Amino acid sequence: MAEKPEDLNLPTSIVTKIIKDCLPGNCKVSKEANAAIAKAASVFVLYTTSSANAVAQKSNRKTISGQDVISAMTDMEFDKFVKPLENSLALWKKSQQEKKNTAAKKKAEKEAAANKDSSDSAAVAGSSADSSKDAAPTAAEDDEVMVVDSEKEKESSKKES
Repeated sequence: MAEKPEDLNLPTSIVTKIIKDCLPGNCKVSKEANAAIAKAASVFVLYTTSSANAVAQKSNRKTISGQDVISAMTDMEFDKFVKPLENSLALWKKSQQEKKNTAAKKKAEKEAAANKDSSDSAAVAGSSADSSKDAAPTAAEDDEVMVVDSEKEKESSKKES
């Protein structure tokens, strides 16, 4: 629990941003009005939390759910906020599910890539003995390459002359 009553207040910077976002640009709000709205918002949050907790306790639960908050809004006679809150909660649940699905998909892709890499590594290790003669030329092969290269140089110099 909060040590001081001021600890229960919402941050004024956040409340000010919310106020500015919902008002037209030409509208000004005094510091006193900002403070009053911030205090009212804090009281509303505490009241809603207390009411939602009462709903959860009636159901013998310790955790407040979104549905508890919706029921609390009805109990507090804020019925006109119930439908927008339900819509907002549904959107939030959908976005959380999408995040969960995206994370699961990334994890599956990562595991598939790791499995593919490990199987490719095993295949490369098994075939490395076969391909070792292709990897590095021997001294005799180096000499042959040099002879071919020098013959090409002689031919190109003859053509230029």
